[in-house]
Parts: sequence; C-alpha cells; structure tokens
Amino acid sequence: MKNKLSPIITELENYAQTSNLTELQIVEKLKDYYFNKKVNENLKLYKKGTKKVREITKDLKISHKKFYEILEKKKIQHKKYNKTPIEQKETDTNISDAPL
Repeated sequence: MKNKLSPIITELENYAQTSNLTELQIVEKLKDYYFNKKVNENLKLYKKGTKKVREITKDLKISHKKFYEILEKKKIQHKKYNKTPIEQKETDTNISDAPL
C-alpha cells in the first residue's frame, strides 16, 4: 500500500513547496474539487429526472437540506415543500373549534 502511495505523496510534497500551501490545504482543495465534480454529475441526472433526491443524497452522503441548498445556490428549480410545523396547525384548529 505504501509503495502505491509514495508517488502521490512525493507529488503532493513537491506541489506544497512550490505553491506555499500545506499538504492538508492541498488535500482539502482536492476533496472540494472532486465533491463538486460529483455534485455536478448528479445534478445533470436530477435535471433530466433520471435520479431522485433520495438517491443523490445517499450517493453524496449529504442531507436533503444540504442538497436543496446546493440547488438554490446553482439556481436550479425544485419543488418547495410546506414548512409549517404540525403544532401550529393543531393550535389553529383548536382556536377555531372553541365555543364563543
């Protein structure tokens, strides 16, 4: 395993020296790059309607809320669900049922 990773480690160290970044910063940027690449692939499938939100969030290992934030950031239309809490509906019905 170490033999397979040694060329990658040396490239990472060389890049870190030339770019004045730490190895961790470089790894973080790579992580962000590949995550965004995977998100864009899944968004194309979402737009076509071939992949559902449930499947995408499972593949990307993110929450539904995070996925909808990404959709809003990229200005992609999606169905917005009613966010009124159930408790508020119950109190509204109790008030209207009360005798005067």
